[in-house]
Amino acid sequence: MKNIVVLTGAGISAESGLKTFRDADGLWEGHDVMEVATPEGFQNNPELVLEFYNQRRRQLLTVHPNEAHKALVALEKEYNVHIITQNVDDLHERAGSSNVIHLHGELLKAKSTDKTENIFECQKDIVLGDTCKNGFQIRPHIVWFGEAVPLLDDAISITEKADILIIIGTSMQVYPAASLIDFVDLNTPIYFIDPKPAIKNSQKNKITVIAENAVEGVPTLVASLIDK
Repeated sequence: MKNIVVLTGAGISAESGLKTFRDADGLWEGHDVMEVATPEGFQNNPELVLEFYNQRRRQLLTVHPNEAHKALVALEKEYNVHIITQNVDDLHERAGSSNVIHLHGELLKAKSTDKTENIFECQKDIVLGDTCKNGFQIRPHIVWFGEAVPLLDDAISITEKADILIIIGTSMQVYPAASLIDFVDLNTPIYFIDPKPAIKNSQKNKITVIAENAVEGVPTLVASLIDK
């Protein structure tokens, strides 16, 4: 089976009703990114940061996978599919996708602030005073700005083996995730699905731009790939 690698961003989850973190003015739900998405922000005001992610977690539990998520599951009948997502929600998994890597962490998991970084499932609010078994405060399992991306090497290895790359709903401005496109072979077909695409069609790199929302563009592309 051929390998399809799918890189997804906030655009695919937004169509399930999830608010995207970053607004047009660069703020995340009215907060400067340095306040709520950095280790320094957590150190300065842990209660603010914990509540910010508590709100995101609560919202996630009220939404459902959309037709784009479901279409990617159908691809697994004909292809070996790996999804590399910048999203911290679990909508790909809930839709039924088998192989998902979360570059930026997972909202429904928490981890200890001690050096072991014990990671565990967490669907409830996290408040100051919630500790791991060793007595350390716990925090959302989110990769904040300034922190290493633990699964990046795995993502690169998977992308290097791609026979087809599909990019959905991402600005291609957040690194290192945006750099993954550089690890596919020059002749690998690339499909870019976004209503405001940040990439242009290119014969040289075999890039096909589909300027549509994910719920429209993904099912159409999947149907064409399955029919091949």
